[in-house]
Amino acid sequence: MNEERYILFDQYLQGELTIEAKNDFEKQLSADSEFASEFETFKNTQLQLANKFEFEQEREVFKENLTNISNKHFNKKTKVIGLKPWYFAVAASIAVLFGLFFFNYSQNPTFADYNNPEQAFFTERGTIDATLKEAEMEYNAKRYNKAIPLFETVLQKQKTAEIQFFYGVSLLEESHYVKAEAVFNALKTGTSVYKDKAVWYLALSKLKQKDYKACKEILQTISQDFEDYDDVQDLLNDLD
Repeated sequence: MNEERYILFDQYLQGELTIEAKNDFEKQLSADSEFASEFETFKNTQLQLANKFEFEQEREVFKENLTNISNKHFNKKTKVIGLKPWYFAVAASIAVLFGLFFFNYSQNPTFADYNNPEQAFFTERGTIDATLKEAEMEYNAKRYNKAIPLFETVLQKQKTAEIQFFYGVSLLEESHYVKAEAVFNALKTGTSVYKDKAVWYLALSKLKQKDYKACKEILQTISQDFEDYDDVQDLLNDLD
């Protein structure tokens, strides 16, 4: 991630963008999964910094360490007037890359540790239209960005719990958290075989966003009858 993008992220979070720039930014968040992922990382970095440095003395030590790091890797001719929040994030990112960042985040489980999306096999359940078949193919090939609009087209005509579930998984894979959670919440209140799976994926959505507290709270609502309850228990243990 480059410095300019950090500045843009910070300006958005601080409400410094114009209305037009803000709209463009949010459109890019929806359309570009990599951009959205980097933005989530930036937000989480700032949150970690805010939580870590509760006392001014610790903050000053950290500022001095990151200033030393940044001086080694930024253009030395650049005049630094003040350290804005994005500057801390940039320096922290560099420290991570060079193995100098001294916070231990490895203790927390990650989305990748528990993300094992099952394959979709709509064709085995009878005849399907061409669009759903194409959605199945793109989903199983992990081309979720292509599967999403296909699922949306199918759901306009055929709204089954099965199709909704795989649509929700695709949204989560592309970091469209709000839409994904809306799908899983709808399935959670139903009576289909995807009810418990939807709750599990709600927890995974929170895990991917590094909202560990919400993730744990959701996991605790899953019935022990859930077919993958071993994974639920493992994740709960990792979160403790």
